[in-house]
Amino acid sequence: MSSEPVLVTGATGRQGGATVRALLAAGVPVRALVRDPAGAEAVEALGAELAVGDLHDFDSVVRAAKGARAVFSVQMPGMSVEGFDFAGEVTQGVNLVEAAKAAGVPQFVHTSVSGAGQHVEAPGWAEGRWASMEPTLGAKAAIQDRVRAAGFPRWTLLKPGFFMENFLPAMKFLFPRGVEGGLVSVLRPETRLSLAAVDDIGTAAAAAIAEPERFDGVELELASDFLSMKEIAAILSDALGVRLPAPEMTVEQASAAGMPPMGASHEWLNAVGQPGRPEYATELGLPLTGFEEWARKYLRPGA
Repeated sequence: MSSEPVLVTGATGRQGGATVRALLAAGVPVRALVRDPAGAEAVEALGAELAVGDLHDFDSVVRAAKGARAVFSVQMPGMSVEGFDFAGEVTQGVNLVEAAKAAGVPQFVHTSVSGAGQHVEAPGWAEGRWASMEPTLGAKAAIQDRVRAAGFPRWTLLKPGFFMENFLPAMKFLFPRGVEGGLVSVLRPETRLSLAAVDDIGTAAAAAIAEPERFDGVELELASDFLSMKEIAAILSDALGVRLPAPEMTVEQASAAGMPPMGASHEWLNAVGQPGRPEYATELGLPLTGFEEWARKYLRPGA
């Protein structure tokens, strides 16, 4: 089995990229599914084999999956002027599941999002309070359901929480006015986030692939840390060298300050939160990256 590669989707992105690095560091061959090899030179330079294909093209995925010992699955909805294509995200996920089955792949490791599937149990869901969350969480839950029902000899679901990388100033997601303009969000100071370091997703995926029997059927609600926005702001202040109070904003105030439209969905986290907790990964023997450690590594004053 040692010579058989793992087919990794999303290899040029954050989660897939972290998985590529973790697998290669463990000596596991990687075959990266890419649409355009010209945009994947960095992945190839790491030592991964490139397989050209598209998750919307079933036959190309079957070809890429042939001979793979496992598949790492991640999808993101496409974006157009009409908004996110969540139906297309489900199509990609289903195509990957069915193509892996057709190719005889024995293990499937899929990354979703913390709380997907349980979201319909949230208070007020039936009354339509969280209708805006249905497209994204519904798409994630639908792909999860297909993975469970597919009949793979071994399968694992990773369900990471709120990415620590959302706090990178360069992304401008939570810093649309720059670091000096402070955090812009409707997340309240007391709201606790199930924080996930992207590197830890790669670590978890590589562990599942290394020990397929131990991780078979595991649905890991993955959090690398669990902190309030007040605690997060204090760590960011120290790392960036700028005083950053936790935000206390209405949707209108945050939108006026540059919050992207999807930021309004963070009201869900204020009321419902995510079930990911660090102890779940710790119980599986997975090393985790605390937010303070992550901030020291990836943030610099004036970034």
